[in-house]
Amino acid sequence: MAWFRRLESESKEDALPAKNKATFTKRERERQRQQQRQEKATKRQQRQAEKRERPPVETGGEDPDIAGIVPGPQPVQE
Repeated sequence: MAWFRRLESESKEDALPAKNKATFTKRERERQRQQQRQEKATKRQQRQAEKRERPPVETGGEDPDIAGIVPGPQPVQE
């Protein structure tokens, strides 16, 4: 006999303990994690492909943010 008591009037299915809901939720969380990993890997591959297709950035030119700035002491503004 199992660790639980079964009444004579109950059927065998009624007397069995309920399935553990935690197992189901754990599986769902793991599936969700796997799906997120897959989506992340796909996005990573797309970014790498876009990076390869981009034209090369011009180097050696002057940065437009600092164009015309003279290093060193600045003249006094009146």
